[in-house]
Formats: sequence, C-alpha cells, structure tokens
Amino acid sequence: MFTGIIEAIGKVSAKQVKGGDIRLQIATGDLDLADVKLGDSIAVNGICLTVISMQSKSFSADVSLETLSHSTFQQMAVGSFVNLEKALTLSTRLGGHMVSGHVDGVGEVVEYLADARSVHVGVRLPQSLMKYLAEKGSVCVDGVSLTINRLEKDIFHLNIVPHTAQETIIDHWKIGTSVNVEVDVIARYLERLILGGQTGSAGKSDSVTKEMLAKNGFF
Repeated sequence: MFTGIIEAIGKVSAKQVKGGDIRLQIATGDLDLADVKLGDSIAVNGICLTVISMQSKSFSADVSLETLSHSTFQQMAVGSFVNLEKALTLSTRLGGHMVSGHVDGVGEVVEYLADARSVHVGVRLPQSLMKYLAEKGSVCVDGVSLTINRLEKDIFHLNIVPHTAQETIIDHWKIGTSVNVEVDVIARYLERLILGGQTGSAGKSDSVTKEMLAKNGFF
C-alpha cells in the first residue's frame, strides 16, 4: 500500500524485453534506498513494482503483460521521468489516501492551464471508470494522490498546487500526455458488495442503477 505522496522523481535508465513482457531499471534520484531490500515494493508512476535487484542509486523490476495492458508502461521509454514512492509503514504519515498501486486504466491530459499560481488539469478517462469518481473525492494519477474538483462527462478536473507540480512529473505533463489512473479502492469494493460479488474489477460492470440501489434500501 502507498499514500500517493511522491518521495522522489526517478528516470527509466534501461528497458529490456524478456519473454514478451519487460524489465525496467529505474534510476532513483534522491530516493533513499537504505531501508529497501529485495522483494520490497516501490510505486513507479502509481504502479506497485517488486524490487528484483538493486544498486546504490537504482533498482530493477519486472513488468507483466497484465500491467502493460492497463498502464502507460507499454510506451515507457528510456529517459522517461517517473514518480517514486516506497511502500508505507505503520509509522508513515497518511498525507494522501490509501493507494494500492494497482492501476485501473489510462487517462489522457486534455487540459493544462495556468490558474493563478496553480495549474488546472483535465484528464479524460474511459466512461467505465468515471462512475468510480466523485467531486472532492480522491484519485491517484501517475502515483500522485489528488482531489477531484469537478466531473464533466468523461473528464475529471484537478487543481495542482506549485509544490506538487515541482516535486512530481506533473511539471512534464502536457496536452496529450497519457497517465496511469487508480480509482479509490473503497469505490471498487463498495460496488462489489452492493452487487453481491457479480463484478470482478473496476470498469467491468454497469449494473449499479438507481432502481437497484432503491431496491436494496440505499435510498
């Protein structure tokens, strides 16, 4: 588990195709690896990866076909900057929200505008995932815990304060940038609970209707 509070910006230093999936080497920049060991988890652009080898300022991890098919890692190139966060501990401040590191899908930056000292960002997301978002709720974008300001059809809107932009790769976003999106895990489990286990993963069911909620006593 993670918090969505980015600890450092890293860079993809090597990408190797292995048996159909890939292995990445990540240069970790200012991330302290002193307490990291083989088998530990590090979130890279919001994706939980397992450390399989380490050097003093980098680590390597395998990326499965499942992860490639649901994330931006398929197009990740050597030299790409990435957000990094080590897994939380029981003594970690939970400054963001509970993030699993299991990305639900890929969004596209469609708005990137100055808003006083902040930046207004609009992200287009597949409609099947929009139902899990709520105004003033939390969403994880490229590993960053962010608050949703407004929802509009298939776009959710964010306000990025200067510190967040400077300390993450959000400063490198532009219109057309693809981003990893993880919806709030509570929304996914709530849907499954309401439907009695009929749905297995985010975006795979549209069965939650007003009539169904009324029938089950939600209003």
